[in-house]
Amino acid sequence: MLRRKFQPVRSQLEFRLLSARDIKKIHEAALEVMEEVGVRFPSNLALDVLEQAGCQVNRETMVAKLPSKLVVESLRQAPSQYLLAGRDPKDDMWIDDKTSYLSTDGCAVEVYDIETGKLRTSTKQDITDACKVADYLPEISYVWGPPVSAQDVPAITRPLHEIEASMDGTTMHIQPETVISRKIAEYALEMAAVVAGGKEELRKRPIFSFMQCAMDPLGQDGGSLEASMVAAEWGIPTGFMPMPMSCATAPATLAGNLVVTTVDAVSPLVLMQLVNPGTPVYFAAAPTAIDLQTGGYTGGGPEDFLLAAAFSEICHFYQIPLAMGAFATGAKEPDWQAAVDNSFAGLMPVLTRTAILNGAGTLNGSKIFSLQQLIMDAEIYSMIAKVAEGIEVNDETLAVDVIKKIGPGGNYLSDKHTRRHMKEIWRPTVYDRKPYGAWLESGKKGAFEEATEKARWILKNHEVKPLDPKVKEEFARIIKAAEKELSK
Repeated sequence: MLRRKFQPVRSQLEFRLLSARDIKKIHEAALEVMEEVGVRFPSNLALDVLEQAGCQVNRETMVAKLPSKLVVESLRQAPSQYLLAGRDPKDDMWIDDKTSYLSTDGCAVEVYDIETGKLRTSTKQDITDACKVADYLPEISYVWGPPVSAQDVPAITRPLHEIEASMDGTTMHIQPETVISRKIAEYALEMAAVVAGGKEELRKRPIFSFMQCAMDPLGQDGGSLEASMVAAEWGIPTGFMPMPMSCATAPATLAGNLVVTTVDAVSPLVLMQLVNPGTPVYFAAAPTAIDLQTGGYTGGGPEDFLLAAAFSEICHFYQIPLAMGAFATGAKEPDWQAAVDNSFAGLMPVLTRTAILNGAGTLNGSKIFSLQQLIMDAEIYSMIAKVAEGIEVNDETLAVDVIKKIGPGGNYLSDKHTRRHMKEIWRPTVYDRKPYGAWLESGKKGAFEEATEKARWILKNHEVKPLDPKVKEEFARIIKAAEKELSK
């Protein structure tokens, strides 16, 4: 069975949260912080590059102060549109300021087993299974994460095993967040080049891109920086995901959080443009607020939705694509809370035309993966896509001639106009809308039960274009070489 081409969203509706004046003030505040306070870059390689570009560098604190002129020039150099290629060209994504794509989430460390329903530690096979289901769903455009962690392989080469498992499960674009050292990045890109047909072919058609997460306020991760510098040298798209939390790693005010988010997203972009001007970079973010009851964060809440929408507008101002953490509910099971969280978390980025939404398929703040949740999140996204279409008004859709013809008390079901347009009506795949009697007869099956059956069917029946055996041999060689070098 050939995988259906995915269905990205081009929203006809647009939600505005910030004024042009608001965005300008946040931008100016971020420039002031980068120039006067600086950002921590815990990598001598990164500091060398920044110092040569005229940044004031403190080697003891590893903080670099970025001149506003350099920041603005770097933003101009980064492309606003580019390709994220699939292993199969029909899975290519063109990143622009109009289209929204949905990915899986990552990297859960536990899985609800599809057969037993029990919670267990995730494995390498779970990655392939998750990617296979994602590959089938038309709402999912690429694989981020990977969806779960391969905890049954050596930790030292785990990211490479995860890339292999992801490619076994899908022909879509792969975007790992676990490549967090220069050496692993070199091996990972070597693997991608084997599939793409060489380094230059990979540059032309990047079937692989990087995502790096940053937890520290006004600071980056050294290993991630150096991994992304390798990607930049190869011309491979890369992004950074700051996760500022109001009241903890960011000010309590949402505007203050947005300043920290902007600094932590823009500052590594400057480094990437210094390494290789014109390298594709996307912003990524998962800004949030502290849970005042627990002192932590598990996902979901009105602040998350507002921050996501607002930062998307800031990214449009910079003309840099955004990958926003969405879905990834704090609910522990696929339940009412998960549906509420993910409906809002998905709708806001789409209505602000965010390029990429990361997050389908996980629970408990991205710690638990569920195939059923992945399928139900795809269903939520399909509803969001329908809402985002808005209502088209023209002579054909007004249907005045049809209304006149049918007249009072008539029925439109058999009319040609209905047959032309009836496929535009949204139809569920797991969402339950059966009459009560039919629901009873089905054994009271709801969305979760339907999603369970669908996941089992996909795993059994859906076929993914396999990797060439010679590619698999090369993967084994690369992983073995990495394990030997990194174990020293």
